Amino acid sequence: MTARALWSMALGMVMMLVMALAAQARSAPDSFADLAAKISPSVVNITTSTTVAASTGPGPVVPEGSPFEDFFRDLVPDGNNSGPRPRRSQALGSGFVISEDGFIVTNNHVIEKADEILIEFFEGGELEATVVGTDPNTDIALLKVESDDPLPFVSFGDSDLMRVGDWVMAMGNPLGQGFSVSAGIVSARNRALSGTYDDYIQTDAAINRGNSGGPLFNMDGEVIGVNTAILSPNGGSIGIGFAMSAAVVTKVVDQLKEFGETRRGWLGVRIQDVDADMAEAMGLDQARGALVSDVPEGPAAEAGIEAGDVILSFDGHDVADTRELVRRVGDAEVGKSTRLVVMRDGKTMTLKVVLGRRETAENTPVPAVATPDDAPQTGELMGLTLSPLTAEMREQLELSDAIDGLVVTDVDGESEAYEKGLRAGDVITEAGQQKVESLDALEARVDEAKEAGRKSILLLVRRAGEPRFVALSLG
Repeated sequence: MTARALWSMALGMVMMLVMALAAQARSAPDSFADLAAKISPSVVNITTSTTVAASTGPGPVVPEGSPFEDFFRDLVPDGNNSGPRPRRSQALGSGFVISEDGFIVTNNHVIEKADEILIEFFEGGELEATVVGTDPNTDIALLKVESDDPLPFVSFGDSDLMRVGDWVMAMGNPLGQGFSVSAGIVSARNRALSGTYDDYIQTDAAINRGNSGGPLFNMDGEVIGVNTAILSPNGGSIGIGFAMSAAVVTKVVDQLKEFGETRRGWLGVRIQDVDADMAEAMGLDQARGALVSDVPEGPAAEAGIEAGDVILSFDGHDVADTRELVRRVGDAEVGKSTRLVVMRDGKTMTLKVVLGRRETAENTPVPAVATPDDAPQTGELMGLTLSPLTAEMREQLELSDAIDGLVVTDVDGESEAYEKGLRAGDVITEAGQQKVESLDALEARVDEAKEAGRKSILLLVRRAGEPRFVALSLG
């Protein structure tokens, strides 16, 4: 046999071995028993107690000698003079130990407003827990128990490595049954339900009420998610469960452990996604980035970011949409000097911004952006009936003195403007990313866009002071 034939045979055997190993890696486990035995000691049941005020409404008034007197005396022990009594409400949930010295992760909604938190361990025994910190935005809470002995614990894995179709195991306290195991696969990744920082792993592993706060494991026994929610018409598992990814949870837990609270970066802009029409109107090659609709006082304003800028990159990472920008800014260090790449007037530029802290800024009133004085002209354009913003209109629409532009007084019901949500009472402050003070100015922006070969024009519209961009066709 020639050397070439031997080489081909050897290569074929290697390929067969690789394919066999790959097939074995994709196959279902023979049993989950070893994994369940390994991780069970670190999973806990959580029982919370909350004092609920009794109703202060009038109780039953029963005439003396009534045949119902004994019945209501049993129902209300102190008779007609009994005052309202508080009662105790209990709730069940799950959690898991992440360190031998007693730190425990669960959902915020499991322990929210609880007066007492009791931790039950798989191997027996109970301990009271205290709250280290909570984050309602991600529904994560960090608890602490004091134990004389080191506690069994589990570590977080890299949830970003999980693929749709990978095996996972959930464990918790479903419907109060305690230390129950279910298995399934990753059904989807990067799900968003309602929160700003959502990054859920969807799974068909059975999750029910009481599983909240429990861990979702990979096949190495690492926590890659915290079971948080289910989608169900009847309150029971139908195979659509959601676990907040470990990529989000680990950052929250680290901050809660260090500060007792979260400290997220804050850029200080109002933003919206860029759709295809907006991209065309601004000369973008595709719909991407985060469009800045307003820049109140804050880090972004100090850095020179302007309304109409499209943020394309943050701290060296491309920005696909508003959700990605919010997450990257939130994960960034407070006080960090960060580079932004924005597109302005068809050109890219790099700006440097020092991030503030979101939690500090959340309750700060946001001032409107100042615009020039109005003009006396009225007219119709693109299906919109427009009028200058007068003092009377400003009062009727409850607008700040700083806001100026063209008021939409009517919208043609068959126009594109109506289809895209413009309504009477909206105020157009910019067109083609330039301020407009009159109908003449708006018409000039439209003509400029047509001369530039644009098929649409970008309008900055305010409703009740809230800004958003809308792209309208020029045809």
